[in-house]
Amino acid sequence: MTKKAVLLLSGGLDSATALAIAEAQGFEVYALSFAYGQRHFHELSAAQNIAARYHVKEHRVLTFDLGAFGGSALTENGIAVPKDRDMDKPGGIPVTYVPARNTIFLSFALAWAEVLKAYDIFIGVNALDYSGYPDCRPEFIRAFENMANVATAYALPPSTLPPQAGGEGGGNGRRITIHTPLINLSKAEIIRKGLELGVDYALTTSCYDPQQGRACGRCDACQLRRKGFEENGISDPAGREATAQDPVPRLRLPQDKK
Repeated sequence: MTKKAVLLLSGGLDSATALAIAEAQGFEVYALSFAYGQRHFHELSAAQNIAARYHVKEHRVLTFDLGAFGGSALTENGIAVPKDRDMDKPGGIPVTYVPARNTIFLSFALAWAEVLKAYDIFIGVNALDYSGYPDCRPEFIRAFENMANVATAYALPPSTLPPQAGGEGGGNGRRITIHTPLINLSKAEIIRKGLELGVDYALTTSCYDPQQGRACGRCDACQLRRKGFEENGISDPAGREATAQDPVPRLRLPQDKK
């Protein structure tokens, strides 16, 4: 019997690695990406390329606007993306944190998983080399997983709910699992794992504040990515991101003509 899994695919190196891991574990992957009003929407082109490369069963991109609420440098042009932060000295949660983003993303993934009868959801969150986001921690993942198993009909024991028209009440009692294969790995370890699985990191992008297809080289995401490749003693196959003058491959944007 085919094992189905819904995977959150951002277009970054973490989600690409999580995808490779899910496929290596024998899952048939349904990838889910989001156009949520992010300033780095070029990541969606990367997600499309990654999904095509790995021949996922289906790739969907949902569109909604978290920028309507504001509160993050990733969705509000009036807030600058922090540059040149010392990543070895925690300074609180940065303004690139998007309020409740992973909660919202996982909720969409859970809804699709219930329709697919997929009991496995993959997300490439990381609790070591990350920017201090609260929704990347194991505590958050455990809490969401517990919620998922009481909030969905298909995870409930049989006959728990009143029968619906044409169906049986409740589910089969099988537990939903939120997989976080990268959560305790450093960025260098994530890259090493991905290379072992043949991940093509040239397809991925990480920058929070790209300009005309160039990585800024100075935001948290660029710094963490650069550090990960340097610790593996290799160059970033997508192009060095040390400065804005170091070009990365120009990704096809959604509005670009084919």
